[in-house]
Amino acid sequence: MLKFQRVGRTNDPAFRVVVKEKRSKPKSGELETLGSYHPKTKATVLKNERILYWLSKGAKATPRVHNLLLKNKVIEGKKMSLKTAGKKAVETK
Repeated sequence: MLKFQRVGRTNDPAFRVVVKEKRSKPKSGELETLGSYHPKTKATVLKNERILYWLSKGAKATPRVHNLLLKNKVIEGKKMSLKTAGKKAVETK
């Protein structure tokens, strides 16, 4: 799965785009680093050929990475929704 891996200091986020197992821990080792993204400056560096290689091998991107790839025209398609399933309200009787 193509995921973001957070790096950087407190209050200065930076992310790597990496290939990891879907259920791996956030700080565990990745298979390959495919680029970086800095949300404050919007600076993005991506290895387009390697991203397309991993996608052709069956890797899927998380919704946020997918939308970043669309924005930078690495892939084509529709944006994915970033909504997550919230906690169900506990009914009190």
